[in-house]
Amino acid sequence: MSASGNDGAAPARTGIWFVGARGSVATTAALGAAAASTGFAGRTGLVTELPEVAAARPAPLEGLVIGGHDVIEEPLIERAMTLARGGVVPADLVRALGDELGEVDARIKTVARDGARPQRDLADNLEADIRAFKEAENLDRVVVVDVSSTEPPVATSVTRDHLPELERALDAGEAPLPPSSLYAYAAYRAGCPVVAFTPSPGPNFGALAELAKENGLSWAGRDGKTGETLLKSALAPMFATRALNVRSWASINLLGGGDGKTLSDPTNATSKTGTKRMGLEAMLGYPVEGPIHIDYVEDLGDWKTAWDYITFEGFLGTKMTMQFTWQGCDSALAAPLVLDLARLVARADEAGEAGALGALGFFFKEPLGSYEHSLGAQWRALTEWCENLGSMS
Repeated sequence: MSASGNDGAAPARTGIWFVGARGSVATTAALGAAAASTGFAGRTGLVTELPEVAAARPAPLEGLVIGGHDVIEEPLIERAMTLARGGVVPADLVRALGDELGEVDARIKTVARDGARPQRDLADNLEADIRAFKEAENLDRVVVVDVSSTEPPVATSVTRDHLPELERALDAGEAPLPPSSLYAYAAYRAGCPVVAFTPSPGPNFGALAELAKENGLSWAGRDGKTGETLLKSALAPMFATRALNVRSWASINLLGGGDGKTLSDPTNATSKTGTKRMGLEAMLGYPVEGPIHIDYVEDLGDWKTAWDYITFEGFLGTKMTMQFTWQGCDSALAAPLVLDLARLVARADEAGEAGALGALGFFFKEPLGSYEHSLGAQWRALTEWCENLGSMS
């Protein structure tokens, strides 16, 4: 039956299995889902609540079952209270929904960082955990969503780009996959679609695409578009369509929290700066001078500030400038998008869609399955896809 079926049958039960389930984004998403479902809070920021997107009949927010994995042991309610002390979420809301957070926390398994075990064994265990979650909660489908720490870039290879070679390497005891990709591999083996919300490699290898298509599964990604890049995807087309020549575009990003600490490592930051840069040049149609910096400021906590300075040229060569400052709360911006994506991908899975869901590029810095980066064009593609999806059983 359909996600919003009207034949009197019980609605399909959907689960979200988070990689990084006790991190800031997943914690805020779990709290937000409970708050919106019980009427403790509104639904501001949820794109799936807009009529054009709701036309897809996404999986209902009410009844979403959340679980997952994390390497940290801090209980979810304590993590939520830490966010409340930082002004990210209301403390009264955390206290009111403590029981609901406790139920989610009971479905999160703490896992060790174990690089010594063969990846084949790790993949088997991950697959088993996802299947056990689905069975224990009597779920019709599970969407695996990666919101874990950003990993360094990993080059493609014969092993990563061809499924038979990947299987051979895993059977031989090799470790060809970064953790995010190992989770994607396990998810596909467990029959679950994947959302890659970070710039980590995740499902973005040919071998994993083969496995997903072999099992009739979809994926969406990469790297959630929540702040500065969201503004770029709206502003860059403005310059292009007004025939104004952008000469330089410098971006300075300051952030704290776990994400900021991870990105203070230049190797890890390369993944993030790469996805930030590619959209700008694609929208303008030419390369643009200007550095992109990501700097860690511990005191900022879960908040981030971006300052962009743009120089451009107008009629008769007149040189002009534009600058803006973006200040926002990363988790509060990301959490509703994570819920949106899980609900839409679950609906696409129900409708039998497989492969990269390019229409969901609206949500990402690097839209897998699409080359479009302009926010307006992405919105049109999303709403057209939602209208078509809504007409499917």
